[in-house]
Amino acid sequence: MKFLKMRSKIAKITLVTLALAFVFAENSLAHYGMVIPSDNMIMQNEKREIKLDLSFSHPFETIGIELVKPKAFFVVMNGKNQDLIETLTPLTIMDKPAWTLSFPVKRPGAHVFVMEPEAYWEPAEDCFIIHTTKTIVAAFGDDSGWDEELGLKTEILPLTRPFGLYAGNLFQGIVKLDGKPVPHAEVEIEFYNQNKTAVAPTDYMITQTIKADQNGVFSYCAPVSGWWGFAALSTSDKKMMHNGEKKDIELGAVLWVKFENWQEKK
Repeated sequence: MKFLKMRSKIAKITLVTLALAFVFAENSLAHYGMVIPSDNMIMQNEKREIKLDLSFSHPFETIGIELVKPKAFFVVMNGKNQDLIETLTPLTIMDKPAWTLSFPVKRPGAHVFVMEPEAYWEPAEDCFIIHTTKTIVAAFGDDSGWDEELGLKTEILPLTRPFGLYAGNLFQGIVKLDGKPVPHAEVEIEFYNQNKTAVAPTDYMITQTIKADQNGVFSYCAPVSGWWGFAALSTSDKKMMHNGEKKDIELGAVLWVKFENWQEKK
């Protein structure tokens, strides 16, 4: 009888341990703000309205996190800022609350869409997370403006044009915080596993991590086509209160870049 009770106790402890390990593994995955357009290169003969979906998630694992209405959402084109926050409507992405809008593209050039979210409390990391997210859409054969610095608290400034890229092309960017390059910034990179067809051989392969050089410049070659998220992380010099205690704020400069398949004439 004592043996059976001991076996039952051990089984319960094992189940609890496995459950906690699962929760910890899920919470320890990289977080990404996401701004994904239906098209990132609009040509003259194509539909001149795009749909943009805003969400917060673990993109490779397609595990959604609730995205409350962003603090700000706007598009920058030719140096002009257009507020889009009131055009957002709610929807569900990865089974969690998210946002969307339809945007009429009227002018040629690069459109830089920016989402500034409200701070998100992450208990597993004991800190708040604020990921300012950019996605760049080009229109009508004009690419001017893709390298424009917006003066955000933190941002990735692309050094490689962030559209018209083939899988395998080298992509480079510079990480900035308060307008200054961040030496040896840590950059997390993750594939948006939209169709859930990609499988990671180990958990180490879900989020890849690289370091920028002494000038804040990083380089990466995406192995396959699709959307890839680059998140440069730093810690704010400010704190936020949580349950009466001051907590750190993780600042993320997120940039989404799409890579295309190589095609040959049939």
